[in-house]
Amino acid sequence: MAPLVVLAVVTGLTRLIGWLTGYAWLDSWPHTTALGLAAMFAMTSGAHFAQPKRNELIAMVPPQFPNAGAMVTLTGVLEAASAVGLLLPPFPRVAALCLFLLLLIMFPANVRAAKQDVGVKTMPLPLRTVAQAIFLGACAIVAVG
Repeated sequence: MAPLVVLAVVTGLTRLIGWLTGYAWLDSWPHTTALGLAAMFAMTSGAHFAQPKRNELIAMVPPQFPNAGAMVTLTGVLEAASAVGLLLPPFPRVAALCLFLLLLIMFPANVRAAKQDVGVKTMPLPLRTVAQAIFLGACAIVAVG
């Protein structure tokens, strides 16, 4: 639930600041959504490296994938790199598209975790699916511009 809150709060506050101040860059849904996604993925990427969340994420990786620990590290690096990419002027659209694809690729691990009661247990699957749709929508807003 925390990633959804971070996305909503950062996006909403920066958009409000843009509206109140007239600062054109922040008076844009794609720009403020990119800031919200960057904050969210900066936060979530840290879970890939810090205990106890790291072990919970490793438990979510389907067993057919080799070296679950390496997979969790890789996705953490990709999330962190994309969070930075969302903030650098030439890269937000590409970073958002990469995150969109990463979210799609990782969603089966969330389904498996919910069905088998393993890993991170922050939301039941129906709510997690809604949150995932919101994350995908946010990435689409930035990718389309």
